[in-house]
Amino acid sequence: NNPVTHERGRKRPSAETLEEDVGNEVQKMLQELEVDIKQALLAKRKMFEMNAKASVKTTNEKIEHVWKIQQEERQNLHLKYSQQFLTLLWEWDTDMRKTQEQEEKLAGMFREQRKILQQARVVQNQRLQKIKNLYEQFLKSMQDLEKEHEHLLADEQNEVREEMTKLQNKIMMEAQRQELAIVQKSLHSLLF
Repeated sequence: NNPVTHERGRKRPSAETLEEDVGNEVQKMLQELEVDIKQALLAKRKMFEMNAKASVKTTNEKIEHVWKIQQEERQNLHLKYSQQFLTLLWEWDTDMRKTQEQEEKLAGMFREQRKILQQARVVQNQRLQKIKNLYEQFLKSMQDLEKEHEHLLADEQNEVREEMTKLQNKIMMEAQRQELAIVQKSLHSLLF
Protein backbone atom coordinates (compact mmCIF):
# COMPACT_ATOMS: atom_id res chain seq x y z
CA ASN A 1 0.00 0.00 0.00
CA ASN A 2 3.00 2.26 0.28
CA PRO A 3 4.19 4.07 -2.73
CA VAL A 4 6.90 2.18 -4.48
CA THR A 5 10.06 4.08 -5.29
CA HIS A 6 11.00 4.26 -8.93
CA GLU A 7 14.50 3.26 -10.02
CA ARG A 8 15.62 6.76 -10.45
CA GLY A 9 14.41 7.66 -7.10
CA ARG A 10 11.10 8.94 -7.81
CA LYS A 11 8.13 7.68 -6.06
CA ARG A 12 5.94 5.39 -7.99
CA PRO A 13 2.28 6.00 -7.62
CA SER A 14 0.34 3.39 -5.80
CA ALA A 15 -2.06 1.01 -7.56
CA GLU A 16 -5.07 2.96 -6.35
CA THR A 17 -3.75 6.22 -7.58
CA LEU A 18 -2.78 4.64 -10.83
CA GLU A 19 -6.18 3.14 -11.12
CA GLU A 20 -7.77 6.49 -10.40
CA ASP A 21 -5.55 8.20 -12.90
CA VAL A 22 -6.27 5.59 -15.52
CA GLY A 23 -9.98 5.82 -14.63
CA ASN A 24 -9.84 9.58 -14.93
CA GLU A 25 -7.96 9.34 -18.24
CA VAL A 26 -10.44 6.80 -19.52
CA GLN A 27 -13.30 8.94 -18.23
CA LYS A 28 -11.83 11.94 -19.97
CA MET A 29 -11.26 9.98 -23.16
CA LEU A 30 -14.80 8.58 -22.97
CA GLN A 31 -16.21 12.08 -22.48
CA GLU A 32 -14.23 13.37 -25.44
CA LEU A 33 -15.24 10.32 -27.44
CA GLU A 34 -18.83 10.89 -26.39
CA VAL A 35 -18.63 14.51 -27.52
CA ASP A 36 -16.99 13.41 -30.80
CA ILE A 37 -19.61 10.68 -31.30
CA LYS A 38 -22.41 13.12 -30.48
CA GLN A 39 -20.99 15.66 -32.89
CA ALA A 40 -20.49 12.98 -35.54
CA LEU A 41 -24.01 11.62 -34.94
CA LEU A 42 -25.42 15.15 -35.01
CA ALA A 43 -23.58 15.88 -38.24
CA LYS A 44 -24.72 12.53 -39.68
CA ARG A 45 -28.24 13.22 -38.51
CA LYS A 46 -28.22 16.65 -40.13
CA MET A 47 -26.74 15.14 -43.29
CA PHE A 48 -29.35 12.32 -43.16
CA GLU A 49 -32.16 14.82 -42.61
CA MET A 50 -30.89 16.96 -45.47
CA ASN A 51 -30.55 13.91 -47.71
CA ALA A 52 -33.95 12.63 -46.57
CA LYS A 53 -35.57 16.03 -47.21
CA ALA A 54 -33.87 16.27 -50.57
CA SER A 55 -34.88 12.68 -51.36
CA VAL A 56 -38.45 13.27 -50.20
CA LYS A 57 -38.58 16.49 -52.20
CA THR A 58 -37.19 14.76 -55.29
CA THR A 59 -39.52 11.80 -54.76
CA ASN A 60 -42.48 14.14 -54.28
CA GLU A 61 -41.54 16.05 -57.42
CA LYS A 62 -41.18 12.78 -59.34
CA ILE A 63 -44.48 11.47 -57.93
CA GLU A 64 -46.21 14.76 -58.80
CA HIS A 65 -44.71 14.69 -62.26
CA VAL A 66 -45.71 11.03 -62.78
CA TRP A 67 -49.15 11.75 -61.30
CA LYS A 68 -49.66 14.70 -63.65
CA ILE A 69 -48.54 12.62 -66.64
CA GLN A 70 -50.81 9.76 -65.56
CA GLN A 71 -53.66 12.21 -64.95
CA GLU A 72 -53.21 13.64 -68.45
CA GLU A 73 -52.99 10.14 -69.94
CA ARG A 74 -56.14 9.09 -68.05
CA GLN A 75 -57.96 12.22 -69.21
CA ASN A 76 -56.84 11.66 -72.80
CA LEU A 77 -57.83 7.99 -72.62
CA HIS A 78 -61.13 8.93 -70.99
CA LEU A 79 -61.85 11.53 -73.70
CA LYS A 80 -60.89 9.12 -76.46
CA TYR A 81 -63.03 6.23 -75.20
CA SER A 82 -65.88 8.29 -73.77
CA GLN A 83 -66.50 9.75 -77.25
CA GLN A 84 -66.44 6.25 -78.75
CA PHE A 85 -68.71 4.95 -75.99
CA LEU A 86 -71.14 7.83 -76.47
CA THR A 87 -71.25 7.17 -80.22
CA LEU A 88 -71.75 3.43 -79.71
CA LEU A 89 -74.37 3.96 -77.01
CA TRP A 90 -76.26 6.39 -79.26
CA GLU A 91 -76.12 3.87 -82.13
CA TRP A 92 -77.16 1.07 -79.77
CA ASP A 93 -80.08 3.16 -78.49
CA THR A 94 -81.14 3.96 -82.07
CA ASP A 95 -80.93 0.27 -83.01
CA MET A 96 -82.92 -0.68 -79.92
CA ARG A 97 -85.65 1.82 -80.83
CA LYS A 98 -85.75 0.51 -84.40
CA THR A 99 -85.85 -3.07 -83.11
CA GLN A 100 -88.67 -2.18 -80.73
CA GLU A 101 -90.61 -0.54 -83.58
CA GLN A 102 -90.05 -3.64 -85.73
CA GLU A 103 -91.16 -5.88 -82.84
CA GLU A 104 -94.32 -3.79 -82.40
CA LYS A 105 -95.02 -3.96 -86.16
CA LEU A 106 -94.43 -7.72 -86.17
CA ALA A 107 -96.62 -8.13 -83.09
CA GLY A 108 -99.37 -6.12 -84.84
CA MET A 109 -98.98 -8.21 -88.00
CA PHE A 110 -99.01 -11.37 -85.90
CA ARG A 111 -102.22 -10.28 -84.15
CA GLU A 112 -103.77 -9.42 -87.53
CA GLN A 113 -102.70 -12.78 -88.99
CA ARG A 114 -104.02 -14.60 -85.93
CA LYS A 115 -107.35 -12.78 -86.26
CA ILE A 116 -107.50 -13.67 -89.99
CA LEU A 117 -106.64 -17.30 -89.24
CA GLN A 118 -109.26 -17.45 -86.48
CA GLN A 119 -111.87 -16.01 -88.86
CA ALA A 120 -110.78 -18.48 -91.56
CA ARG A 121 -111.03 -21.31 -89.03
CA VAL A 122 -114.55 -20.20 -88.05
CA VAL A 123 -115.55 -20.06 -91.74
CA GLN A 124 -113.97 -23.48 -92.36
CA ASN A 125 -115.78 -24.94 -89.33
CA GLN A 126 -119.07 -23.46 -90.57
CA ARG A 127 -118.47 -24.88 -94.06
CA LEU A 128 -117.46 -28.22 -92.59
CA GLN A 129 -120.64 -28.22 -90.51
CA LYS A 130 -122.67 -27.38 -93.64
CA ILE A 131 -120.95 -30.24 -95.50
CA LYS A 132 -121.67 -32.58 -92.59
CA ASN A 133 -125.32 -31.45 -92.43
CA LEU A 134 -125.66 -31.80 -96.21
CA TYR A 135 -124.09 -35.27 -96.09
CA GLU A 136 -126.45 -36.29 -93.28
CA GLN A 137 -129.40 -34.91 -95.31
CA PHE A 138 -128.12 -36.81 -98.34
CA LEU A 139 -127.87 -40.07 -96.35
CA LYS A 140 -131.34 -39.54 -94.88
CA SER A 141 -132.73 -38.72 -98.33
CA MET A 142 -131.04 -41.83 -99.74
CA GLN A 143 -132.48 -43.95 -96.95
CA ASP A 144 -135.91 -42.39 -97.41
CA LEU A 145 -135.63 -42.93 -101.19
CA GLU A 146 -134.56 -46.53 -100.65
CA LYS A 147 -137.51 -47.11 -98.33
CA GLU A 148 -139.83 -45.42 -100.81
CA HIS A 149 -138.39 -47.51 -103.65
CA GLU A 150 -138.83 -50.63 -101.53
CA HIS A 151 -142.44 -49.68 -100.82
CA LEU A 152 -143.03 -48.84 -104.48
CA LEU A 153 -141.39 -52.07 -105.55
CA ALA A 154 -143.40 -54.00 -102.99
CA ASP A 155 -146.56 -52.21 -104.13
CA GLU A 156 -145.71 -52.86 -107.78
CA GLN A 157 -144.92 -56.48 -107.00
CA ASN A 158 -148.23 -56.80 -105.17
CA GLU A 159 -150.04 -55.17 -108.09
CA VAL A 160 -148.21 -57.43 -110.56
CA ARG A 161 -149.12 -60.45 -108.42
CA GLU A 162 -152.69 -59.32 -108.22
CA GLU A 163 -152.73 -58.68 -111.96
CA MET A 164 -151.04 -62.03 -112.53
CA THR A 165 -153.55 -63.71 -110.26
CA LYS A 166 -156.41 -61.94 -112.06
CA LEU A 167 -154.88 -62.78 -115.44
CA GLN A 168 -154.31 -66.36 -114.37
CA ASN A 169 -157.89 -66.56 -113.13
CA LYS A 170 -159.09 -64.98 -116.37
CA ILE A 171 -156.99 -67.38 -118.42
CA MET A 172 -158.25 -70.31 -116.40
CA MET A 173 -161.82 -69.16 -116.73
CA GLU A 174 -161.29 -68.63 -120.47
CA ALA A 175 -159.68 -72.03 -120.71
CA GLN A 176 -162.57 -73.56 -118.76
CA ARG A 177 -165.07 -71.74 -120.96
CA GLN A 178 -163.28 -72.93 -124.08
CA GLU A 179 -163.11 -76.45 -122.72
CA LEU A 180 -166.73 -76.20 -121.77
CA ALA A 181 -167.54 -74.91 -125.22
CA ILE A 182 -165.52 -77.75 -126.77
CA VAL A 183 -167.22 -80.26 -124.52
CA GLN A 184 -170.58 -78.74 -125.39
CA LYS A 185 -169.76 -78.87 -129.09
CA SER A 186 -168.51 -82.40 -128.79
CA LEU A 187 -171.62 -83.39 -126.90
CA HIS A 188 -173.78 -81.52 -129.30
CA SER A 189 -172.11 -83.18 -132.23
CA LEU A 190 -172.37 -86.55 -130.55
CA LEU A 191 -175.92 -85.98 -129.67
CA PHE A 192 -177.08 -84.38 -132.83
